Amino acid sequence: MSEGSLQQNDAEIVAAVLKGDRELFSDLVQRYQGRLVNYLFRLLRNTEEAQDLAQEVFVKIYLALDRYDPRYKFSTWLFRVAQNAAIDKIRKRRLQVVSMDRPGGSDDESRSWEFPSPDPSPYRNMRNRERGEAIQEVIDQLPWEYRELIVLRHYGELSYDEIASLKEMPLGTVKNKLFRGRRMMKEKLHDYLSD
Repeated sequence: MSEGSLQQNDAEIVAAVLKGDRELFSDLVQRYQGRLVNYLFRLLRNTEEAQDLAQEVFVKIYLALDRYDPRYKFSTWLFRVAQNAAIDKIRKRRLQVVSMDRPGGSDDESRSWEFPSPDPSPYRNMRNRERGEAIQEVIDQLPWEYRELIVLRHYGELSYDEIASLKEMPLGTVKNKLFRGRRMMKEKLHDYLSD
């Protein structure tokens, strides 16, 4: 990421790209790629698909950059495009039998980075893995309306306002559904989270 772009907000970078400084788009990719892949992974449950779809989303965004409205947050637009792309992908594979218990790929690969510890003991690693699996299992069991909001908030790192804008819901509804979704999760996770 260039030093100058660190000080520019998303709308300024988009404006510069549209004026011909196309290399600056990579700064937006670097800014959002980690969050976007994480968000897509939580929806698709497959690391490779999430990475591939994130790249497709950035290409779509780049090709439609002239349609970006700077009155709204770039991240909201980006995550809306990503959400629609993920839903399309989920619909296409709906006929396949997919286990909601585990993501695709190696369990160690997809889980080890989720709960980093500066000096983890084997017990702590095992405990973190169990908790991570329990949390993901509970998220997968939530009704879609709650699961999607939990993923947007905690894995996509979107603010309540961004989620409200993305989902075209009143802010109070977003907060209420997130509260209910977390409460459902807490009830199901009680055994895993008590030490």
